[in-house]
Amino acid sequence: MQFDAELLLLAMAPLFLACIGWEAWHFARTRKADRLYSWPDTLCNAALALMHQGADKLAWLAVVPVYAYVYAHFRLVTWHAGWLSFVVLFLAQDLLYYVFHRCSHRIRWFWAAHVVHHSSERLNLSTAFRQSLMYPIAGMWAFWTPLALLGFPPTQIIAIVLINLAFQFFVHTQAIGRLGWLEYVFNTPSIHRCHHARNPRYIDCNFAGVLVIWDRMFGTYVAEDANDAPQYGIVEPLHTYNPVTATFHEWRSMLADAMHAPGVVAKLRAIFGPPEWATAYHAARAAQYTSHHGHAAYTRR
Repeated sequence: MQFDAELLLLAMAPLFLACIGWEAWHFARTRKADRLYSWPDTLCNAALALMHQGADKLAWLAVVPVYAYVYAHFRLVTWHAGWLSFVVLFLAQDLLYYVFHRCSHRIRWFWAAHVVHHSSERLNLSTAFRQSLMYPIAGMWAFWTPLALLGFPPTQIIAIVLINLAFQFFVHTQAIGRLGWLEYVFNTPSIHRCHHARNPRYIDCNFAGVLVIWDRMFGTYVAEDANDAPQYGIVEPLHTYNPVTATFHEWRSMLADAMHAPGVVAKLRAIFGPPEWATAYHAARAAQYTSHHGHAAYTRR
């Protein structure tokens, strides 16, 4: 894999923009564009993408030496360039992406960064650019460290991560329906629409990057149901197009919960428990307030 993946993605940028333009035009023809695209939402996505890219560049400067050290001193295998090494790298990274993505929905610390991507109530190709600058702080980079242990140098790790993310751009669309037998193997727009939905049946499903086989193996696959059309966004809607608020709102809530939670265990759960812990915690506090004061006036910070 002797090529610069960053240059490849840069070369693909016009394709990404052309696809967004085509999708907006396509839905304008069918009179659905107002429900799928809006300037405030799209501009928020663009701002978040720029913020994310800046943070990512800085993060790679710090993280690449870590991968290089693990590769130099602890690698288990030395691979020869070829298809076998590429297939192993691709499968290993895609599995690790599944693990990262599932953790990002089930551990609040990681969710605080990942929630940005889910906070729009629209789903279109520009949503793929809706990313958080806090991923490096949350520790996304740590999930790729085993690739260095498996014997892959930092350049190849970065390349395969970027290729995986580039593929995922194309699954953020409502313009493509079910794709038949492909959905037994690959992540598709239909599969990913379910992942972005807040309907109860779709919560925490379909964590695939490129291959959906991991969801099928580990029991997190859910098919799109025509009788339960996906409703997009998060359970507690954000109601803002401010990219700074979108980036930090869950970090603020999480840290406030940790500060006010009674005892060490509760504080740790506020940070490392599942995201729904906060909902249950505040419901319990509201019930306690009502029982003590006789009326429901408790509000979340």
